[in-house]
Parts: sequence; structure tokens; C-alpha cells
Amino acid sequence: MQPESSSRPTLPSGLWRTLRRRVWVFLAGALLLLGAGFWVRRGAEAVAEGRSDASGAESQQAPSKTPRVGGGAASAQAVEEAEAQAPRYDATTCWRDLERFNEGVSLETFRDWAAPLLASRDPLVRMYLKERLTELIGKDAGRAGQVLEWTREAGPKEFKVFAMALKDSEAVQLPEVARRLVEMGLDAELDSERRAGLLSTLDSQKQLSPEVLTRLADFAKDPASGEGGWAAARTIARVMKNDHERSANAAPYLDKLLSIGTQSLDEHVRYMALSTPMETAPVLDARATDGYSKVLTSEGSPDGRSAAAHNLALSSDSAKVLDTFSRAFEPEQDVCVRWALFRFSARAAGRDALPVMAKMALIDPRFQPTYQDFERIYASGVVDFERVWLALSDQDPYGCLHRD
Repeated sequence: MQPESSSRPTLPSGLWRTLRRRVWVFLAGALLLLGAGFWVRRGAEAVAEGRSDASGAESQQAPSKTPRVGGGAASAQAVEEAEAQAPRYDATTCWRDLERFNEGVSLETFRDWAAPLLASRDPLVRMYLKERLTELIGKDAGRAGQVLEWTREAGPKEFKVFAMALKDSEAVQLPEVARRLVEMGLDAELDSERRAGLLSTLDSQKQLSPEVLTRLADFAKDPASGEGGWAAARTIARVMKNDHERSANAAPYLDKLLSIGTQSLDEHVRYMALSTPMETAPVLDARATDGYSKVLTSEGSPDGRSAAAHNLALSSDSAKVLDTFSRAFEPEQDVCVRWALFRFSARAAGRDALPVMAKMALIDPRFQPTYQDFERIYASGVVDFERVWLALSDQDPYGCLHRD
């Protein structure tokens, strides 16, 4: 790579100062930690040696011709010696190349010039390359399209840099760029892992159109979608979170996730679709409440049933949820799903859930100590579920945390 010979104009100094500050702050922090550990260790050894020498001198009754220095003086001298002998940092070739790279790189030269830097296996270098490429793409749909084409045959390291740069760019929000990402992510000629990576690039979208939602959901339900189907379900969930934070709109996304969670033949894809609404925590409408209620009796995976119980705890119809949980508890054979039904009853209805929880504890005596714990906390005046949860004497009484 010979970027220093390029005649291209350099970038605005402000951009480089910002990027270089990020990179060197990381590096300086690492060096300070290493240096501090080195000096503390050397200083402690020197102090110990000084004290040993001083003790030896005191044990001898003959006076010394040369005065000894102990305590703080010995420590100061040891630190001075450590500083004098400490190795001095010299920038590696990779970091010098990085500075030359920044001064002359363009989108046309980025891929060739980045190759030897990627070979360094330095995560800070990869982070810088991703951010630099994001800046080069900017708001330009044409540049985003060029980088998208690179992803077709890029190796794993290159692909990760290209995909993350696209995901963080402003151009990815342009309709034409998003449409092209969807087309490539659903392209059956690409391998499943590459398709999954491309679909994950859509995670930063502010919203998904009804058409794109339908295409992603249908793809996720396709038995041949593999890893790409799992990524499609996750993308729907992540964009739902983005859209919900902006507009409180989750219904169309929940509808598609429910269809994936009940119709996909892949258990991992179903669980992804059923569990990811937990991150957004939307209030369920009547349609979603009915859908997740059916999952409690139809889903074969205990993890999927537990996820459905978690989502139902946020339904707008708490009375219906309590009735659903009460009816589902006795036929349920998995203790961890029972634990989900039990504790999420409290989340759904608070203190009003105690009669239902008492009934559950009669059906399964293992839950009686836990019921008494909930009863004690509510009697103390605590009503907020998070505070109730934190006040429990044991938050994992049935060894289920690894599954939630």
C-alpha cells in the first residue's frame, strides 16, 4: 500500500482530529494501564529490597561508611530507576500507515488500502476503518451502493467492516439503499451467513414499510432461510424498538413476529420472534394478547412459552391475562414455565394477582415459600414490580435464570 504517493486532497482536519482522538485515547489508556502496573510492581519490589537492606544494617552493630536511604526516599529512588528503565513506546508500522491512510484515502482506494491494515488483526484499527468508511459513504446513495457491491464477495473481516459502515451511515436510511439491502439480503444466490449479515444492516432503520415487513416475515418462515431467517426476525424486532421509541408504534411489527413465532418450523427462529419483544416491552392490544395466549398452549419449546408469558404480562387486559395464566399453570409440566406464569402474574396485576398465585402454590407446593415471599413484600407496602422483584429473598428459586 502506498497511500502517501496519492495526489488526492486531504480530508478536513476536524474529521481526522476527531477520529484520531478516538483511536489514540484507546491506545493511550491501554499504555497507561500497562505502565502503571509496571511502575507499581517495580516500586513495590524496590521498597521491599530497601526495607530488607535497612533491617540487615540495623541487625549489624558495626556502623556503615555509606549512609543508607530507607522508607519514602528508597521508594522515590526506586520509582526514578523504574522510569529510567521503562520501555518507551514507539508507534508501530501499522499505526504510521493508519495516519498516512487517513490523509489520502478515498472510496475508490479504500478497499485496496484497507487490506494490509485489516491484516493487523487490531480491533481498534477495524473500528477506525469502519468509522472512516461510514464518513466516506455519507448521505450518498451511489457510494452506499458501491460498498454494498463489495459485500458480495468480501472475506469475513472485510464484510464486517463494510456491513457495519453501511449500517451506521446516513445513506442507509435512503429508500433506494434500504430496498437494495433487502433485495440482496433475500438473494438466494448468496450464502446464508452473508444474507444474515446484510439483513442485520437493516437493524438501524427508523421504520419498515408494510411491504418490507411482509417480505422479511415470509423469508423468516421459509424452512430454507437458515441463519438468514433468524436474522430477518431479529431485524424486525430491532426496527420495532426504533419505531416504538420514536412513535410508540409496535402493532404491525408484533403481528409479524407473532406469525413467525407460531408458523416457523425452526425452533431458534421461533424463539427469536417470541422473545425479542421483551426488549421493547410494548403494551399488547387485544389481538396480540390473544396471539400470545395461544402460544402458551401451542408452542413446543418451554423457552418459547416462557417468552410468551413475559410478553403477556404487559397486556392492556390484566384480568384476561390472569385468567389465562391460571388456566395454563396446572397442565404445564415444566417448572420454569410455571415460574414464568407465577411471577409474571404479579407483573401483570400487582397485588391483585395474589389470589391467583395462591392457587398456583396449592397446585404446586414448591411455590408456597415463594408465594409467602411475594405476600410479605406486598404487605410491606411495596407495589412496583421491579422493587418487588429486587426484594425477593431468592430470584432464582427453581434454577431457571439460564433459560430466561
